[in-house]
Amino acid sequence: MHKSASLILAAMLAGATATSGAAQSSPASLPRESGKRLAGPALGEKDCARLVGRSFGDRLEITSATQVAAAAAGTVGQGPFTNTTHLPAHCLVKGIIDKRTGAGGKTYGIQFALALPQDWSGRFLMMGGGGLNGTVGQPWGPVAAGMTPALARGFAVVAHDSGHAGTVWDSSFSADQRAALDFAESSLPTVTKAARAITETYYGSPVAHSYMTGCSTGGREGMLAIERYPELFDGVIVGAPAMMTGDSNTALDRMKVAFNQAAPRDAEGKPIVSEIFPPAVRAVIKQGILDQCDTLDGLEDGVIENVAQCRFDPKKLVCKPGQNEGCLSAKVAGALDQGFQPTLDSLGHLVYPRYPYDTGIVDPMGGLLPTGAPGPFGPAIRDLSYDVDAAAWAAHHDAMQRLVDTNYWTNLNTFLDRGGKTIFYHGTSDFFFSPWATWDWWTRALATNGPRFAEASRFYMVPGMLHCRGGESFDNFDLLSDLVTWVEQGKAPDRPIASRSDGSASRPLCQFPAHAQYTGGDATKPESFQCKLPSEG
Repeated sequence: MHKSASLILAAMLAGATATSGAAQSSPASLPRESGKRLAGPALGEKDCARLVGRSFGDRLEITSATQVAAAAAGTVGQGPFTNTTHLPAHCLVKGIIDKRTGAGGKTYGIQFALALPQDWSGRFLMMGGGGLNGTVGQPWGPVAAGMTPALARGFAVVAHDSGHAGTVWDSSFSADQRAALDFAESSLPTVTKAARAITETYYGSPVAHSYMTGCSTGGREGMLAIERYPELFDGVIVGAPAMMTGDSNTALDRMKVAFNQAAPRDAEGKPIVSEIFPPAVRAVIKQGILDQCDTLDGLEDGVIENVAQCRFDPKKLVCKPGQNEGCLSAKVAGALDQGFQPTLDSLGHLVYPRYPYDTGIVDPMGGLLPTGAPGPFGPAIRDLSYDVDAAAWAAHHDAMQRLVDTNYWTNLNTFLDRGGKTIFYHGTSDFFFSPWATWDWWTRALATNGPRFAEASRFYMVPGMLHCRGGESFDNFDLLSDLVTWVEQGKAPDRPIASRSDGSASRPLCQFPAHAQYTGGDATKPESFQCKLPSEG
């Protein structure tokens, strides 16, 4: 970190960690509007349906507008996308922008869905996408909203497919220039402006405040908003941003090849990936990480809160002479040490930061240690050598990578001049993107913009959390309430409370590099923790 940035951050943290803090207000206690109430007329099915055929520009076609009844929790959607809370009655508007025939004779256009609640708060929220997009999500706004998505709070919420239809990993749309540009950035302002116009026409009132939330690709889109379209939103939540995917993929491939060096070989001399980290070895690694890092926060509970000071050394787990259980072979320990180093090219230049050692790396369903089983991202790489220079060159010269990269621009003075606020979060067990890459961008933005950025942005590491959710973590948190309060009342976040998904325990999230330090009492309660810098632990 630059020295000036370090001093600014230290000053900010001194104020942020001076108080013990208490649990934040529930969403219901937040103001429903800023200034006077923006109550719309009583809405009925005919009012909603009349949006079809209404002109909002030659390129926009509303294909349907239907009144949706209120829904009790667990009654809408399926699987992880089922609503976990009550959803209000709303007008669901669907449409397409710039429908056309493009490359290969395929139909393209930006499809969107906009939910307009019967009891509108005057707020608007853009919902970020995921993967390579290609589908329109449920316009509820669940990201970083705890158990109460934005729609349930009275937000008008819009979701879109970023300009093409396809599966989440289908990149064939890049053959079409306009579709590629829409995915990279153009769909964000296009849909935001169109959805705001529909919202304001429907209610007959202007949007009071605009927000955006997203994780992964949605996090990259949030960074895109504050970097390139600073007038669009008053507040943005950025989760685990996919901001330099070519470089992260290079790092992950190099890591897998390093692991292959410790694998037994098959008849063809290829590494048997499934035998590198069998369950017993994973258990040893996890316990070793906990033994070396768990109590740095004053509490032995299986959660590594003080990630800034975790210095796990796998070589300490190497079997002693005559020891066959509860330890690692020298090969496996060396492969771990090598795999979790930063990815450098042959000249020593950083390609991608290291991934943290954390309990989630051994998760068989989403950890960094390969199982050898085919998964949603294909089988593990079985190569025994890897040319980082060639891979890094390919990543940096890949057309789509250069088009979507949000890693470099850090001048946010227009966004800050408008009073914009941002909250970043990233899980320390993320199996896609290293939180150190996101933190690196945050500190560079701090150095570029100075104290104003420190005053207008927060960064939270989420211990144990996998990519955007999951893991043995406290992954249920409501940062949206904090953002609204910050934007509309000028009150900055103070120790947002994160809970386990089963509700068994809660603790504060702390502005990194501070962490939740246990100070005594009931370890399931947030008041038993204080936010402290690593040196204060």
